[in-house]
Amino acid sequence: MKPVMALVGRPNVGKSTLFNRLTKSRDAIVADFAGLTRDRHYGNAKHGKHEFIVVDTGGFEPTAESGIYMEMAKQTRQAVAEADVVVFVVDARGGLSAQDHDIANYLRKLGKPTVLAANKAEGMTEGVQLTEFYELGLGEVHPVSAAHGQGIRSLVEIAFEPLNLPDEEEEQAAQDGLIKLAVAGRPNVGKSTLINTWLGEERLVAFDLPGTTRDAISVPFERGGQKYELIDTAGLRRKGKVFEAIEKFSVVKTLQAIESANVVLLLLDATQGVTDQDAHIAGYILESGRAVVIAVNKWDAVDEYQREQVQRQIEARLAFLKFAALHLISAKKRQGLGPVWASIAQAHQAAMTKMPTPVLTRLLQEAVQFQAPKRSGMFRPKLRYAHQGGMNPPVIVVHGNSLEHVTDAYKRFLEGRFRKEFNLIGTPLRIEMKTSKNPYADKE
Repeated sequence: MKPVMALVGRPNVGKSTLFNRLTKSRDAIVADFAGLTRDRHYGNAKHGKHEFIVVDTGGFEPTAESGIYMEMAKQTRQAVAEADVVVFVVDARGGLSAQDHDIANYLRKLGKPTVLAANKAEGMTEGVQLTEFYELGLGEVHPVSAAHGQGIRSLVEIAFEPLNLPDEEEEQAAQDGLIKLAVAGRPNVGKSTLINTWLGEERLVAFDLPGTTRDAISVPFERGGQKYELIDTAGLRRKGKVFEAIEKFSVVKTLQAIESANVVLLLLDATQGVTDQDAHIAGYILESGRAVVIAVNKWDAVDEYQREQVQRQIEARLAFLKFAALHLISAKKRQGLGPVWASIAQAHQAAMTKMPTPVLTRLLQEAVQFQAPKRSGMFRPKLRYAHQGGMNPPVIVVHGNSLEHVTDAYKRFLEGRFRKEFNLIGTPLRIEMKTSKNPYADKE
């Protein structure tokens, strides 16, 4: 499971700027006035060998008892509860405040690994200006500049040092013949009903591993000779010999389940249509490179007009997942569940497909003959050969000259040719362009 880092602090200390720096994105809104971030933001981050989920929170006022600040405090407490490590951000230029003391007291009581980051420290000499922050009793003060990227790498190293994170064994699930399956979706779309149906129908020997708040629950089971591990985000609980599924929604748990899986079943609700939350979850699945199957639940509960609306919404809002198989099901009435399993197996097989270099190169050359890439100024990209650069998701690396000028439209054209040849249904496909170095570039 990817570890989780929560960024907390009072308003306007630069948490969102740090979030954007860590995730290499502009997902968090940044402006020079307080209280802009009210809800939690989640993103993927990678620094050095560390991959993790980072959570940006609103300005934290632990003592707030009413209004928007109480709601923001509630959001922050939830983020801290889900985190493995907390980065407490203070303002090196603004100095220490009473609110900083309140937050520090709250964090000390929790006893969770906490790192104190003094932001906006660019150009400041260490020592005198930062000594006041030692009053907070949270140990070493780490000067950083989120805006300029100073001290960020060492901050991440220090934050994760006490966790003793194990090295992940890549492709272990594939070697064991095990398919890790995550069921993801909004609350009340029917994840619990679907899981209960599976667990009741498929004669299984199962055990649950309920860990801390951040752990998803895994249930091994077997169907038709294929071993699966169900990574659940709905919340499973054992009651006697019967499994109960309790519908809870933790964004962190969902993101971690997606990261841990080989295949993700994205469950939608036909009665609600495709919401923003559905699109966000779908986007994260694509960003993570996971194979995916889409199932629309409660199909029996909607009329013909609603069915047309849902299908249009899927085409419009989830167009980026058009490579995924789509199933219309009813978990409650156990309708349409068989074909879902076939698509899960197909998506996993596609994600682990081996693509020989000679075949990829032949397809590439045929594609160029059929339609050459557009000329950019004096240069026309020359695509010479291709090879596989990875699996789960499949990565195709194309070599040649002036490939930085290859358009996104042409990459989509190539993707279509490769997908058709290898029958890549249910998995993202990434195409990387590598331009050969000009041997005469450095010579006069």
